[in-house]
Amino acid sequence: MSLLTTEEYKAIAAGLTLPTQAFIDGSFRPAISGKTFATTNPATGAVLAHIASCGPEDVDFAVQKARDAFEDGRWSRLHPKERKEVLIRLAKLIKRNARELAVMESLDSGKTIYDCETVDVPETIHCLTWHAELIDKIYDQVAPASDGHIALVVREPVGVVGLVLPWNFPLLMLAWKISPALAAGCSIVVKPAKETSLTALRIAELAMEAGVPAGVFNVLPGGGGEVGEPIGRHMDIDMVSFTGSTVTGRKFLTYASESNLKEVTLEMGGKNPAVVLDDAENLDRVAAHIVNGAFWNMGENCSASSRLIVQKGVKEELLSRILAHAREWPMGDPLDPVNRVGALVSKAHYDKVASYLTKGPKVLLGGKAENGFVEPTILDCKPDDLQVREEIFGPILTVLTVDNYDEAIALANDTEYGLAASIYTANVKKAIRGARAIRAGTVTVNSFGEGDISTPFGGFKQSGFGGRDNGIHAHDQYTQIKTIWIDLADDADEAVA
Repeated sequence: MSLLTTEEYKAIAAGLTLPTQAFIDGSFRPAISGKTFATTNPATGAVLAHIASCGPEDVDFAVQKARDAFEDGRWSRLHPKERKEVLIRLAKLIKRNARELAVMESLDSGKTIYDCETVDVPETIHCLTWHAELIDKIYDQVAPASDGHIALVVREPVGVVGLVLPWNFPLLMLAWKISPALAAGCSIVVKPAKETSLTALRIAELAMEAGVPAGVFNVLPGGGGEVGEPIGRHMDIDMVSFTGSTVTGRKFLTYASESNLKEVTLEMGGKNPAVVLDDAENLDRVAAHIVNGAFWNMGENCSASSRLIVQKGVKEELLSRILAHAREWPMGDPLDPVNRVGALVSKAHYDKVASYLTKGPKVLLGGKAENGFVEPTILDCKPDDLQVREEIFGPILTVLTVDNYDEAIALANDTEYGLAASIYTANVKKAIRGARAIRAGTVTVNSFGEGDISTPFGGFKQSGFGGRDNGIHAHDQYTQIKTIWIDLADDADEAVA
């Protein structure tokens, strides 16, 4: 799909009808309390809409409807082929409404329309289709047993699932969670981030149009204390999948331990290293990958390459190329398709990111922040600098210099996180040894990336807990494994024995 002009995107934006109510049991409804909150355009500060502000009573209502739908089997006991057909119809409806969704996403989050059009919406469609096609291709097992028994090992949907989303990739993270959850036969209660609720509400509406039964797909906008914690503590929610900060992720383990010991899967923060050794080939290509890893989505990415660890023999040449590529990332109006860097998602987050620029390391590029926008910034750092230790979640790349391979790997692992990493080298043995030695859930070699829909994504250490998104492995968190043991012994044989 070709990109439009800024004026055309603004015309689409002016004509949008934004969803403003919670979606429960197949229809839009106001919050029971009648409360609303304002959602704003981060790039302009303008109020886009006033959204239903749900609370614990809305959680109870949505969970009851989700439980009713699960228990009567309107979705959970459909033949896998039928669920597949519905989800493929949903993917087609998203494609039909792709441009509307891309503009809505950009307005609500500050993301560039370039990313929304070329990455977020297409990947959302691909994710949904991939998991839909997988539904009737995951086989159960027969365990080895004696001549007198058959042992079946089968998957069953886990039940009612709470899906708690981040604000950095509202559509794509929604897809990462609803696709395997619905494929498995679960009923879902979605809590979008308060900052970015619009596209989740619109997708729920499209899901009903596609044929997802009432009660199966519910969306509750609102705050963490009002919606997130009640979901985490609810005695009738069987599982929670959360993506967000490590601080908040820890709370869901507490909520589970203090309620019904529900299953919990967490995908959390990262302080991801990009290790460049002095034998790396094609430094211009390396630089392009590092810039993309650091500044894509304004650095609001848990797998962002936020720590460049470079061997001193190639530091000067690599930095010159990085600075050149960084200047190819213009910042400005998110609805201008030329721009690659948009606004940070909220005033609070902007203030946090901007605070890292007020003092400390030498600034090699950028360093300015104004009116919700932070320039792509490169800092020359020491290992103990605050900017190196803490997850900034903004377009700030820290540079660390090392003498050798061993020092580089040790520094890569010198973090409480372990989500993603990359290593750049022409030596295959060093690449494989390094990839194995770095404690991260995804390690790319000579590139920045997260794998694709077929590869599991999640973290080591304080970056992850309990499961993985993407790939066949994503289905594991939304199913329970059951053993069915069948005794084949003949009654007459037992009598003789």
